[in-house]
Amino acid sequence: MPLQKLQFRPGINRETTSYSNEGGWFDMDKVRFRFGYPEKIGGWIKTSINSFLGTCRALHPWVALDGTNYLGVGTNLKYYINEGGQYNDVTPIRATTDAGGVASIDAIANTISANISAVLTSIPLTSASNFPASGRIKINSEIITYAGVTSNNLIGCVRGVNDTVAAAHSSGAAVNCATLIVTDTNNGVLENDFVTFSGAATLGGVIVANILNQEYQVTAIIGDNSYQIEARALSTIASITTTSGLNPSYVFATSSDTGTGGSSIVGAYQFNTGLDTTIIGNGWGAGGWSRGTWGSGTDLSASGQTLRIWSHDNFGEDLVMNIRDSNIFYWDKTNGLETRAIELSELAGANKVPTVAKQIMVSEDRHVIAFGCDSESVEGTQDPLLIRFSDSENVTEWQSLATNTAGELRIGSGSKIVTAVETRQQILVFTDVSLHAMQFLGAPFTFGINSISEGITIASPLSAIAVEDNVFWMGAEEFYAYGGTVQRLPCSVRDYVFSDINVDQLEKVTAGVNSAFSEVTWFYPSASSSENDSYVTYNYDQKIWYYGLLARTVWLDRGVNADPTAAAPDHYLYSHEIGFDDGSTSPATAITSYIESSQMDLGEGEQFAFMRRLIPDMTFRNSTASVPSATMTLKVRNFPGGDYLKSDASSVSKTASIPVEQFTEQVFVRLRGRSFAFRIESDDTGVAWRLGSPRVDIRPDGRR
Repeated sequence: MPLQKLQFRPGINRETTSYSNEGGWFDMDKVRFRFGYPEKIGGWIKTSINSFLGTCRALHPWVALDGTNYLGVGTNLKYYINEGGQYNDVTPIRATTDAGGVASIDAIANTISANISAVLTSIPLTSASNFPASGRIKINSEIITYAGVTSNNLIGCVRGVNDTVAAAHSSGAAVNCATLIVTDTNNGVLENDFVTFSGAATLGGVIVANILNQEYQVTAIIGDNSYQIEARALSTIASITTTSGLNPSYVFATSSDTGTGGSSIVGAYQFNTGLDTTIIGNGWGAGGWSRGTWGSGTDLSASGQTLRIWSHDNFGEDLVMNIRDSNIFYWDKTNGLETRAIELSELAGANKVPTVAKQIMVSEDRHVIAFGCDSESVEGTQDPLLIRFSDSENVTEWQSLATNTAGELRIGSGSKIVTAVETRQQILVFTDVSLHAMQFLGAPFTFGINSISEGITIASPLSAIAVEDNVFWMGAEEFYAYGGTVQRLPCSVRDYVFSDINVDQLEKVTAGVNSAFSEVTWFYPSASSSENDSYVTYNYDQKIWYYGLLARTVWLDRGVNADPTAAAPDHYLYSHEIGFDDGSTSPATAITSYIESSQMDLGEGEQFAFMRRLIPDMTFRNSTASVPSATMTLKVRNFPGGDYLKSDASSVSKTASIPVEQFTEQVFVRLRGRSFAFRIESDDTGVAWRLGSPRVDIRPDGRR
């Protein structure tokens, strides 16, 4: 019987049906192509045992003059500098009050007027009028979190994690509350912001001075002048940071905590936190839940009300960073990792420094460039199409003078600058409808800007990436490349990607390059997800496309770090292309990878085919499993109709496992149908596989 070689075109094609894509691949996950043949992708491990607060969408590596490796990590809640696996919080301070600027910190205590039922839903109190809208209480030894107050009842009650099983308490039992009310006129805080108190005195009971004088996260906003925190045992924020947020040991006030913290309380407020999701629209109801007072509207241009995106670049061994549509900051390495960044405008000698920008970068000729910023003449009023640059080698001088190289340019098309990407020869500046090239000219103009293309789109500020002299980016419903001219990339998975993408969260799309494999990858949220959970990859060497499922919010190619680094929604950083397993858990778990071909037939599909054996061709080179194996499957079908990928689709399959470094000589099967598809998959730890050209023993068969 004749043997038919199973050799398929590289890449995935989802622009046609499976039946019409004969000789190609149709579906896959966590597989790439090497020289046209599919193989399982590499694994990943955590870069450290520590996690960070918030969702990370910005990473920047650099090396100090003393050889120390640093990694800037920008999240929606904090900005960290990672050194040696430790996250050092350098988030800048927005405002610091005078002594007594924080008027009071008040505790709450009350008593129960009735028993609590075995199923906690509400807790009746003698008076609930002085309780905050939500908070955490303790009755005897049981911790309970409540979500609201109605009449004299705390409602939406759930048990805390405290290893107790108590269900009912006698009438009159003491109710101790961990929630503290902070009063500070026009404090400007948002929910989830951070504030550090100093100078506070004891409240008279268990809430002593050192309990108050530490950093806290704001849990709720009461009004313009008041907000809530949860009292905790003395600890640093880093020591209580977990993947699910802060996990402190709460301290519950008693009836003795009647003080207000004294008259010398100082509050140091960090810059407002941002959202980790995109909110569409404005007015009442827009913005994150409980981000303002009840019934308040929101302006999406306001700090903290938009998706938090940082831009950052090193100026020598120091760091310049920017909150999108907000301030520019500077971190000085010589002051140490214990020192926070400060506003750039507060540096000694600062002159005409932009106070708001969409993005910053440091050019090769050592100009700090601000995109979408305020002008010299109208400070504080953002012009979304204005570009300004500092004097060369001078981060503080921004006034354009005949004696320096500072200056400004304005783009004439579009409504706003979306992003800018630096290449070897120029800086590409994207607006919402056009692309421009910014080039260094030298004196007297310093920089010039030229229009390259009109009518283009770009998905997000993070969706463009430079690869040598080329730039690739995702648009609204297509992919582009620039290498001297703008080209739309032919994409064999275009409809598949854009028909299953959450357009409301398009701003989260992030691009990354894996230069070791000539890959540009876009991570994006699928239609059923609010966070990045999928990816699509363009191999610019082989000019093919493939895709899969992987939750990553930002990706950094190898360079300063030996391996690619990526951030995940679980608040960890991961090193990629290490091993072959998923290191997000301990012990590591298997990566399930597979690839499946389109259907093949004999002739025009009129004849039935009979298959009796399969001769594998694959290698498990570099696998660490003692007996690595994969599963090969042949699927036959009588008709092409129906849902091809549906698990209960009419098909007959046979599997064969292949031992490590020893190809199974042949696998016998008995399959009959008009068409068949080939699939290979693995779901064991320590397995790496690479497919060659298997053969199948196939002959024509009768129609009955």
